[in-house]
Amino acid sequence: MPENDGRIDHFVLEYRKTNFGLPRVKDEQPWELIDYIKATEYTLSGLKFDTKYVNLRVQACNKAVAGEYSDPVTLETK
Repeated sequence: MPENDGRIDHFVLEYRKTNFGLPRVKDEQPWELIDYIKATEYTLSGLKFDTKYVNLRVQACNKAVAGEYSDPVTLETK
């Protein structure tokens, strides 16, 4: 997480549901977008237990330009 220097205006979170560990080329779900997240934490609700569930990536934005997406990560509910 970058230091709070005021250059980041908001974050964009993209996620897609999956039952596979790594993103796959075939049968991928479309990315769903949550835009204008102002905090450094966000809670996705409605997830089921014991599932490799979501690939997600984050992008930092300021008022002029958006940065590169982070590498996708797979989250698993315990």
